[in-house]
Order: sequence, then C-alpha cells, then structure tokens
Amino acid sequence: QVHLVESGGGLVQPGGSLRLSCVASTDLRGIGEWAWHRQAPEKQRERVALIVTDDTATYIGSVKGRFTISRANNGNAVYLQMDNLKPDDTGVYYCKWIGAMNVWGQGTQVTVSS
Repeated sequence: QVHLVESGGGLVQPGGSLRLSCVASTDLRGIGEWAWHRQAPEKQRERVALIVTDDTATYIGSVKGRFTISRANNGNAVYLQMDNLKPDDTGVYYCKWIGAMNVWGQGTQVTVSS
C-alpha cells in the first residue's frame, strides 16, 4: 500500500517562497501522475498543479508563473516550489498520486500573512 508523506508548509510573508515535498513510501517505478491540490478555509478543494508522465505540467490560472511542480528522477516524490506567495494562497496543500489508485498525502498547512 502506498503512503505519501508531505513536508515543507509553514507561515510566510506575502512575496515569500516555500517548497513543498511529498515522498512515497514505496517504489512507484515511475508510474503514474502527480498533482497538488489545496483547500482554503470554507472553500472546496482545488487542483493547483499537475505533472504527467512525460513531465508536462499544467497549473490553475492564479498560480501560473509563480508555482512550479516537479518530480524526483526516480518518480517517487513530487515537489511544489511556490514563489511570490499571496494571502489567497493560504490553505492546506495535499499531494496526490494518480496511479492504479488515487493516493492522497496527509496535507500541510501553508499560511501567507504579514
């Protein structure tokens, strides 16, 4: 069974940066796609970034040019580099592995505030 462990959230001022990491507990053999979702208070969870098997990445419009999703060379981890953070980026961020099944990370809190 695949488990995902996230790290890297925290409190940051507007304009700052954070890097989220999500590591799989088992060897995924490079199979599957990865995504990052977030859920702001009192809002529905939304997907902010997706990376597919050929490393093509897509982003929600509000984070384009500021966030970068990438995967580890061995395919067993995914990262989200977040730059020029804004208060609207505040929320709980979840990684998701899309393979034979969908597996979610436990979530990590990101708070952007002065």
